[in-house]
Amino acid sequence: MTEQDTPKPDPGALKILELLEAGGPEHTVSPDDVARAFAAPRRKKSDPPDVWRRYMHAVRQQAIHLARAGRIVILRRGEPQDPHAPIKGLIRLALPKG
Repeated sequence: MTEQDTPKPDPGALKILELLEAGGPEHTVSPDDVARAFAAPRRKKSDPPDVWRRYMHAVRQQAIHLARAGRIVILRRGEPQDPHAPIKGLIRLALPKG
């Protein structure tokens, strides 16, 4: 497999992992936090204050992808959620314990 054949990690997934690893093992982040952090360096002067919202769907999709791969855990009301089932409502993201 050549370097061209190797898929590049998604920037949204990298931001999720970066924020979680920076916070330590008990740290959680919300998808909103990730979207804001992702949007901040990309913001243009003409963008509205809530430009981060356009990244929310992508962040949630990458969170599901990372959870299915076992790299993060999706929490709802503090309980781990099955990433293969529909997840609605407010969620938090965390690194797996152990």
